[in-house]
Parts: sequence; C-alpha cells; structure tokens
Amino acid sequence: MALIDCPACSKKISDKAPSCQHCGFAVGEASSEDIARKQSLQKFQKVHSIQNQSLVAMLLFVAGFGFMYWGGTRPGDVQHTAAIACSVVGFCWYVVNRVRLVFAKRAD
Repeated sequence: MALIDCPACSKKISDKAPSCQHCGFAVGEASSEDIARKQSLQKFQKVHSIQNQSLVAMLLFVAGFGFMYWGGTRPGDVQHTAAIACSVVGFCWYVVNRVRLVFAKRAD
C-alpha cells in the first residue's frame, strides 16, 4: 500500500482507497481524462486567485498613492506616512503576485 497525491485536493491518500477521504473525489472510478480535467481546474483556480490578489494589490497601491497626493495631507503627517506605507505595500505585493503568476503558469 503506497501513498499517492489526490488529483483533486493534492493530499496524501492510499492507492487502494476508492475515494479521497479529504475531498470525496472518486479516485478508483476516475479516468485519466477526469484526473487531467481536475488538475486543469485546480491550475485555473490557482491562477485566478493570484490574479485577484494582484488586482487587490493594485487597488491598494492606487488608493495609497491617491490619498498621498490628493488627500490633503502634508509630508510628516501620520496620514501621509500611512498613505506611503499603503502604496509601498501595494506595489511590493503586486510585484510578488506577478512573479507567482509567472511560476504558476509555467508549472505543469
């Protein structure tokens, strides 16, 4: 009895198990097409999640940048410092997500 990765949830299951005890995917009855389709769906969902995070990061950057310049704050104020921090965090998060997206699309 060996442990394999479930095609649906990627958790370890027995190769003798008829279905995954974590997600209920019927491994024993699944054809290679079903497994490939499930893996393709997982990859799509991961890429979609990273794209959504990129959008949130971009909105955070734009909101911080906008508040910094058009919010009526002066340099040195707490609000101005918070706007700069928001912009920096948003920009860094966006760059990290774009790198993650490249690696997620390259992975097979």
